[in-house]
Amino acid sequence: MEWKSPKELKSKYIQNKPVEMYVFVDPFCMDCWTLSPIVKKLQIQYGDYFTLKHVLAGDLTVLNSGKSGTPKAGRKADPAASPEKTVHMPHLAAISIKAAELQGKRAGIRYLRRLQELHFMEQADITDIYVLEQCASHVGLDQKEFLHDLYSSSAARAFQCDLIIASEMNVGEMPAVVFFNERIEDEGLKISGLYSYDIYVHILTEMLGGYVQPTELPPLELYLSANPMVSTRDLAVIYDMPVQKIERKMKKLQLQRRVERIHTKNGSYWKYIAYN
Repeated sequence: MEWKSPKELKSKYIQNKPVEMYVFVDPFCMDCWTLSPIVKKLQIQYGDYFTLKHVLAGDLTVLNSGKSGTPKAGRKADPAASPEKTVHMPHLAAISIKAAELQGKRAGIRYLRRLQELHFMEQADITDIYVLEQCASHVGLDQKEFLHDLYSSSAARAFQCDLIIASEMNVGEMPAVVFFNERIEDEGLKISGLYSYDIYVHILTEMLGGYVQPTELPPLELYLSANPMVSTRDLAVIYDMPVQKIERKMKKLQLQRRVERIHTKNGSYWKYIAYN
């Protein structure tokens, strides 16, 4: 299946992307997970106009207390193990994302999304070092490099830098998005909490002086092939369709054996089945 975006044909309004968008996320926050398809849709339709940076934030005292809000189902630590051998290290869930980013921005985003899938879809224990290793393997990271970076000062410093950025921008509520335009004299515009897709588009349009030309969304199956595990809810957001309509489309693909339905406590998910 071949699909050409209209942005390949249109003349460029901009030479450089004039807007920076900082998305502050906590991997244990359900609203941050809910924001994910909205950010994905913004990238698809308006990615020509902004650069995106994910910044980790959140309350580490909550992370370290284990109060993440989702039941744990990962491998249990050996109670007889020495402290340095214990596999449950809550702060590593956050630092592991920075370790993944050291293998590239896209690798970091793939890892973050998979980590959230494990937590919210599969109820896996993402405070477990073995689950983090499996996550890295799943998204194609270099395992040896990932484990080295996970315990390196580079990943720890990168995480501390994120916390400093969150503090400087007064980010307290999760999720949060901060927009900056190319005029350095202008202050950034912060929106805390979770809002509809149209609100983020409106802000982006305002920061671009009213001119934006959205890129057409790809055909559904092409999107699924690039995002092989998605929820009905996420597809409804991205394609701006009622859940019932998305369900009908997905059931047709299921009958064609193009997708497999996966049931979780957080709703239905669809796994794309690639052609052999």
